[in-house]
Amino acid sequence: MLGTVTENEKAAVETLERIKKAGYDGLELNRFMIHPSSFMVRLMTRMAGMPTGKGGNLDWKSLLRNSGLSAASLHTDLGSLEREPDAVCEEALSFGTDRLVITGMYRFDYGNEDEVKRLSERLNQAALKLKSRNLSLLYHNHNVELLKVSGSRCAYDVIIDETDNSLVGFEFDSFWFTDGGADPKLWMKRLGSRMKMWHITDRGSRQTGVSMTPILKTDSMELGYGNMDLEGILKIAVKNGVDSTVLESHRNWIDKDPLKSIETSAKWFEGRF
Repeated sequence: MLGTVTENEKAAVETLERIKKAGYDGLELNRFMIHPSSFMVRLMTRMAGMPTGKGGNLDWKSLLRNSGLSAASLHTDLGSLEREPDAVCEEALSFGTDRLVITGMYRFDYGNEDEVKRLSERLNQAALKLKSRNLSLLYHNHNVELLKVSGSRCAYDVIIDETDNSLVGFEFDSFWFTDGGADPKLWMKRLGSRMKMWHITDRGSRQTGVSMTPILKTDSMELGYGNMDLEGILKIAVKNGVDSTVLESHRNWIDKDPLKSIETSAKWFEGRF
């Protein structure tokens, strides 16, 4: 959400001030957005609706410290964690967080059961190494994990079943499973206490006036402005013991302004946490 509003230090400082004033406690950082990235990474993130901007050139430790915001977790990719575990772990600890989150696999066949089983074992091995450093590993879903691998069984079934419940936790994104046609509440109940963090956004349509067809395009929305059962999802998140709720949307912001979107969603949180 912040890639386009952290183009330089002045913009980043102003952005974090507004986030803090809106009532948020911290940010969830992503390594490929807080470091200079290659052209291919910038291209892939832009295609996914997550432009990195020039935030990779900024001193995020100082920015967070001066803003009074904390780091809820640090997103990374599994390859980096396997190749340079010391550097990734040291960076997470330097931000004051003990959680590393795998954001999902690029150029990966989530419809291949054997491949997903191998991924699950890689997650187990990475999490085991993190445990010795007093760090925990979480897996963050999108909608690709809903691809069927055999019969009614999907990739997310495999990841849940094949990962060690004492090592691998989950950061559940209720928007992406709703987008994929699944009931997020059923999956959250299945995760139970393994769900440590919750990615939240609403889903609906901004279209007004006469509609050419009865089918509207839907996308992420500010909290309370879409049609997701956020109240019902919240109850399960609380029951699961979730301790961090992270707001995220990639586009479709009110007035095309990510900060206004963040401030608008902040009103939904009032009185609920």
